[in-house]
Amino acid sequence: MIEVSHLTRRYGQLLAVEDVSFSLQPGRIYGFLGPNGAGKSTTMNILTGYLSAAQGSVTVNGWDVFEEPLQARRQIGYLPENPPLYMDMTVWEYLKFVAGLKKVPAKKAELESILERTGLTGVQHRIIRTLSKGYKQRVGIAQALVGDPPVIILDEPTVGLDPLQRIEVRELIRGLGGEHTVLLSSHILSEISEVADVVLILSHGRLVAQDTPENLAKRAAGSNRTTVTVKGEKETVLAAVAALPLTVTGAQEKPEGLLELQLESESDIREALFYALAEARCPILEESAAAVSLEDIFLELTGEEETARAAEAEAAATVRAAREKQAAEEQTAEAAEIAFEGKEEA
Repeated sequence: MIEVSHLTRRYGQLLAVEDVSFSLQPGRIYGFLGPNGAGKSTTMNILTGYLSAAQGSVTVNGWDVFEEPLQARRQIGYLPENPPLYMDMTVWEYLKFVAGLKKVPAKKAELESILERTGLTGVQHRIIRTLSKGYKQRVGIAQALVGDPPVIILDEPTVGLDPLQRIEVRELIRGLGGEHTVLLSSHILSEISEVADVVLILSHGRLVAQDTPENLAKRAAGSNRTTVTVKGEKETVLAAVAALPLTVTGAQEKPEGLLELQLESESDIREALFYALAEARCPILEESAAAVSLEDIFLELTGEEETARAAEAEAAATVRAAREKQAAEEQTAEAAEIAFEGKEEA
């Protein structure tokens, strides 16, 4: 549905989007996740044809965004971060106006269907200015649906909403999946985890991950974290678990001969742990498993990106310093040679 290949965009010296490639399949909801300044809005503006790119290509439903912009834009319904609403129109008038802008028939049945899907039927004759923030956001989503585009792109659709309004908008977005390909951006982790089938994580303009939340959790370091309380001597307990495929990240002795262990592993080791400790006659009195959240994954992946960038910067600085030193040595040698030649002539 959408193919993005080696997309790069600069603002002067700032590299806002760097060699980004991904593919979006029909009927799925994709969450575009990243901190403020990660390049999400820039990438979305390129996908929708509002910005050009220094290099790379984007096709939407087979149409090239840069070579065939009008045809590509007809495939997309777009809600920018600030909805483009005309406050003095009624909801119904505004949707008819948007249909005219998009040059699609303003059929009554289609507009009524959009109003019903977005929960706006009861306010269709209200002036947009009088609506709450949540309803204004619904109107913004409704205008993106006019013309029934196969792709819906929503930039921070829940920004500024209260908790109840966020829940309502999330339910609305979830209902768009299946019939449309939805790309949803947010810097709020819970928004993405609630609705997205696939998560794309952007950090400093680079795409650092693209997968389902479940697979991202499996890829994350220490994705299986277990805390157990065991009755037994510390040395005996640690010896019993030493052969298991796990890492002991903490061992705290408790009163009454108890030991609390924090364990990490790449797979579920609870059954093997039970038998190993039972064989050592160290009963497990309490056990709990901590699932990795999307926040943990996000922090880990963006942290790796920060480390990589710091290493790159350090390497670049080392190379620059070496070149400057070499240039200085060459200048010193050249000056010495000139001075020596001057003495010989004298």
